[in-house]
Amino acid sequence: MRALISVSDKKGIVDLAKELRDLSIEILSTGGTAKKLRENGIDVTDVSEITGFPECLNGRVKTLHPKIHGGLLALRDNEDHMREISKLDIEPIDLVIVNLYPFKETIKKSNVTFEEAIENIDIGGPTMLRSAAKNYTSVSVVIDPKDYSLIIEELKKEKKVSKKTNLYLASKVFQYTAHYDALIFDYLKNQNEDTTYPQYLTLTYEKVQDMRYGENPHQEGSFYKEILGTEGSLVEGIQLHGKEMSFNNINDTNGALELIKEFSEPTVVGCKHANPCGVGSGNNIIEAFDKAYLADPVSIFGGIIIANREINEEVAKKINKIFIEIVVAPSYNEDALNILKEKKNIRIIELKELGKKNKKGYDLKKVTGGLLIQDKDDKLFKEENYEIVTERKPTEEELEDLIFAWKTVKYVKSNGIALAKNKQSIGIGPGQVNRIWACKQAIEHAEEHLGKEILIGSVMASDAFFPFDDSIKEAKEAGVKAIIQPGGSIRDDEVIRACNEANIAMIFTGMRHFKH
Repeated sequence: MRALISVSDKKGIVDLAKELRDLSIEILSTGGTAKKLRENGIDVTDVSEITGFPECLNGRVKTLHPKIHGGLLALRDNEDHMREISKLDIEPIDLVIVNLYPFKETIKKSNVTFEEAIENIDIGGPTMLRSAAKNYTSVSVVIDPKDYSLIIEELKKEKKVSKKTNLYLASKVFQYTAHYDALIFDYLKNQNEDTTYPQYLTLTYEKVQDMRYGENPHQEGSFYKEILGTEGSLVEGIQLHGKEMSFNNINDTNGALELIKEFSEPTVVGCKHANPCGVGSGNNIIEAFDKAYLADPVSIFGGIIIANREINEEVAKKINKIFIEIVVAPSYNEDALNILKEKKNIRIIELKELGKKNKKGYDLKKVTGGLLIQDKDDKLFKEENYEIVTERKPTEEELEDLIFAWKTVKYVKSNGIALAKNKQSIGIGPGQVNRIWACKQAIEHAEEHLGKEILIGSVMASDAFFPFDDSIKEAKEAGVKAIIQPGGSIRDDEVIRACNEANIAMIFTGMRHFKH
């Protein structure tokens, strides 16, 4: 038997080569791999001795030769193939251990040059891998060091690797080369500043963990991450305490995380089932927490809290008085961490770059038989501006609250309404099938948790236009004094007239924020 070894990741390769040597398997190799094996006392035949041709072009061409690929692709049970390679003085290669130039690691470096990235696109490696994998009935091909022990065990027991194992190894090869090529395409596309959607969409992610189950216990699930541009996202969070995050934990936390990125002042977001249930901004994180909690102390039970400032002991004590599944913050002081850890199962996540917005990547929605893809909703107003359409203009305080409410409703499931006052969400109506229901629900929540008087002088935000003036009438009766909405309804004039009659100020943003 003959094995060809050429690896960039040399972890475990010396031990593997020693095992192959002890099994009397001839080892072929190239460049740095051959050097490392010889330094460890392992006899190696250079590929150039087999091909009769030296490595050239600074190592760009080493294994791209018929004596290599003929040895990989010849079907052992095909008499014509075997007769032909014998005539051409080509010997079969039975085992290929190859991993590729570190393209991913290269492009992740902050100071990488385009030329350096290009030089780390492997050509010979993927070609050998694909040749060997195509001929899996005769050739064993290993790309993952985790599989070294698997082939050694079978070689020791059976003197060969089973076809079942070879098929498994071959499938891993094509899985990885597809990932590798997708990375290269994405990198080159971004370098070209190409913003068009590609004709063929190949997305590549790395597994972070398998979940205990998916959205429901009868569903399986896993968590994957993108390769680049993950700063400030949950995949970069460090779990300091508590049970493993579940599928729903991750999904819900992500919704709250995206919302809090809209705020620069000290802010806390309470979240339940991917909808905000309480949002508060203040002069410090304690004031912000109190506002977020008091906005809806019922729904926050079993929910998620995200803060954009360090959690101190005072906030930690307040959190511990209620049942919270997850706390996320950029940092925790030592006393706060010790207080939170008193609860065994609470998940404590540290995300240092919590406020960093990431505009890379796509927003994806899976549908049966297909995939919807769109840009991220990373804007707030059309052209960063808005239009006051009523006779009464909002006061300075109302304007601050309108923008606060608009940021909040952007992350509420449609149809969504958010009420706010003094930089506190006071009522949220999420996910209703019509806007008037969302409006009524938000008002009812405010009355239930904070009392009717809180609504007097409050503001309202709607994620899309009002199709009728019925919501305006509800707002007037509740005491709402200003409204922010996209505009664009054929009945905008009716809605504006209703606001003027009610002495309610209204802003059109020119941009809706559906969240389905």
